Amino acid sequence: MKEDGFSPLLHANIERMKLMLGYSSDFIVRELILPGNKKTAIFYLDGMVDKKELQDSVISALLDRTPEEPVTLQELKDHVLDAGEVCVTRTLEAALEQLFSGSLFIMMDGVVDGLSIALPGWNDRAITESKTQSVVRGPQDSFTETLRTNTTLVRRRIKDTRIRIVSLKVGKMTKTDVAVMYMDTLADEKQVRRLIGRLQACKQDRVLEGEYLEEFLHEKKQLTIFPTMYNTDRPDTIAAGIMEGKIAIFVDGTPFVMLTPALFVDFIQSAEDYYQRPLYSNLIRLLRYVALAICLLAPSVYIALTTFHQDMLPTQLLLSLATQREGVPLPAFIEAMLMEGTFEILREAGIRMPRTIGQAVSIVGTIVIGQAAVEASIVSAAMVIIVSITAISSFVIPAYAMSIPIRIIRFAFMVLSASFGVYGLTIGIIVLVVHLCHLRSAGIPYLSPSAPFHASQQSDAIFRMPYWKSTKGQTKQGRSS
Repeated sequence: MKEDGFSPLLHANIERMKLMLGYSSDFIVRELILPGNKKTAIFYLDGMVDKKELQDSVISALLDRTPEEPVTLQELKDHVLDAGEVCVTRTLEAALEQLFSGSLFIMMDGVVDGLSIALPGWNDRAITESKTQSVVRGPQDSFTETLRTNTTLVRRRIKDTRIRIVSLKVGKMTKTDVAVMYMDTLADEKQVRRLIGRLQACKQDRVLEGEYLEEFLHEKKQLTIFPTMYNTDRPDTIAAGIMEGKIAIFVDGTPFVMLTPALFVDFIQSAEDYYQRPLYSNLIRLLRYVALAICLLAPSVYIALTTFHQDMLPTQLLLSLATQREGVPLPAFIEAMLMEGTFEILREAGIRMPRTIGQAVSIVGTIVIGQAAVEASIVSAAMVIIVSITAISSFVIPAYAMSIPIRIIRFAFMVLSASFGVYGLTIGIIVLVVHLCHLRSAGIPYLSPSAPFHASQQSDAIFRMPYWKSTKGQTKQGRSS
């Protein structure tokens, strides 16, 4: 017997598998005597297989045999078992992997091989509306925690023979199922091979969500807080990305799918941009960029102007601000940090609290704390307005992954403005732009196609052109490279 192979003695294989699983109570062994006095055992994990299918498609089929009929593994595989996916398994490691994936395992006495039958029976979450990127018009379905369901949702939208899916298992302990989906002839072959190679080389013990792989696949030479992979739970967004030549990474157990390469403009665009008229979509996109600037710069500009550059403000506005700040003991910078920090606490509290009270607490808490702070002369009313519009603007950014680094950089800009005024803020903006220009996602410049700029490749960059004006066969990745 090989070290990882099976023994011809059935009872030895049963004992060995029980020992490997620590005599776990959910490991079930169903022993049968088939026609011809053939001892057989069925192994499965309770709760991982469909018991009705087990009874109807396996046990009944095995026992409904006449004594004259031959009983061999090949006979069972070819003529007896009517399950959809049946394969021969020759090693203990492969058999255990099949058990953990929702399969059952059949062995016979005197045979060193076994049959794995895929009969997954766990409960899946139903396909529901996206909770992170909702739209008014467009598909309302979203991914679930089941990998095969997610790949099917994309295949429903792309009925093309060029779709390729490469399946892998990542994680020494979790052995998580990972699928790489791309479209042949559109995706860059070098990027696909490089991505699959890095996944195969992943030595992590556990992979419970896409972030485990995202950090591993991240360009190690790039130190940045900006996301270089796009995450979404919308099947239409992933399908559109694949048809643009991008590569999708599905991880079993999470409803979020990663898309690479991911450019800066991808995080500002929304799926609904493509389901509305171009004029409306472009106005909304312009509004998002304005909201992005407000979210990033509003508190910093207010601190710089009120602290160092009062002469840049109109007289009436300056007098109004001076009147509001009369009696406020804190400088503008401390005011802003206090209010921004309070709002971040309220934001996190609203997310972590039960949904029935979370939204009410966050809204009421914001109003009550803001009004009380103004009445107590701790902060000025203008600062409350600035912080409020900044917070609201952060929710306009469609991708939550992009709003996080913007919020972090906002605090850094506030420190620069309090220290050096507009001069420090300008230096900060220049450093930020240079950093973004330096970033790459899967080898493609992060600010593509704006930097480097290509006039002929702007049909869906900052603004979306009408479909009838778009260049035939043009893709974002093609424009960006």
